[in-house]
Amino acid sequence: MARIKGVEPGEAGLFTRLVYWFVKRKMNSLTGQPKLIEPIKVTAHHTRLLRAMGAMEAGVAAAKSVPEALKALAGIKAATLVGCPF
Repeated sequence: MARIKGVEPGEAGLFTRLVYWFVKRKMNSLTGQPKLIEPIKVTAHHTRLLRAMGAMEAGVAAAKSVPEALKALAGIKAATLVGCPF
């Protein structure tokens, strides 16, 4: 659980609602449930940070030197090591 409350879709601006739509679409394709994840809602408090986070994620997804499954495993391991609450 996050320490601060995230931005709800009803409170969000146009850009943030667009990002929320893409996140829900991606989560639906991965898990079968169109839901927002908490890190996105918390990051939405700062639009420039949300935009930078999206650019970083797009760059990671575009890198093809490492298989997707290995990227996912590395992300899970890193989150476990640092005690990520998300």
